[in-house]
Amino acid sequence: MRAMILAAGRGERMRPLTDTCPKPLLLAGGKPLIAWHLEALAAAGFREVVINHAHLGTLLERALGDGARWGLRISWSPENPALETAGGIAHALPLLGGEPFLVINGDVFSDFPLARARTIAAQMAAARLLAWCVLVPNPPHHPDGDFALADGLLDAGRRNLTFSGIGVYRPELFAGLDPDAPARLAPLLREAAARGRVGAELHDGRWIDVGTPERLAAVDAQLRR
Repeated sequence: MRAMILAAGRGERMRPLTDTCPKPLLLAGGKPLIAWHLEALAAAGFREVVINHAHLGTLLERALGDGARWGLRISWSPENPALETAGGIAHALPLLGGEPFLVINGDVFSDFPLARARTIAAQMAAARLLAWCVLVPNPPHHPDGDFALADGLLDAGRRNLTFSGIGVYRPELFAGLDPDAPARLAPLLREAAARGRVGAELHDGRWIDVGTPERLAAVDAQLRR
């Protein structure tokens, strides 16, 4: 099973830190944010990882290389300009293959067990689902939420939980998208959820959206402790 880390965002809320450093390379606990993802993926048995990039992407490629130091093989999916979440995934589909794949936002920090993605893929096949979203309790900075959970399916009509940025998707979810045009993920999920084609689960362990310097400092302090 392959995985993709979304790393193409400009990191506007992180400025000025991201003026000269891509957000995934900002340090937390003494190592780049994205390194925590790579370590977790390797520990979960993944071997092939796709990473997209746009802003300062050459710095990202230079820092991570081919992934061999983590026992991984990294394939790069450059974008110019950035294509947003669904657009970035659609652009990278030739690198992701024809089976379900795991996607993680590069700017979240979580202890969700990534090895579970294989079980999720099997559950998706059995129920003929196009996607599976990991939801978390609404954090203080996002009190209104994104979706809800109803009998193991994503409920797009209510918003009492937040999408974690961790999901498993079938390539068919992105059929019809222009691979070179920006596109958002939420409309695709809402449309598929309305047809009962998106599974979901709640993760109430550690999860932080590392989107601001203050939250980056909080994660750094936690990890150093």
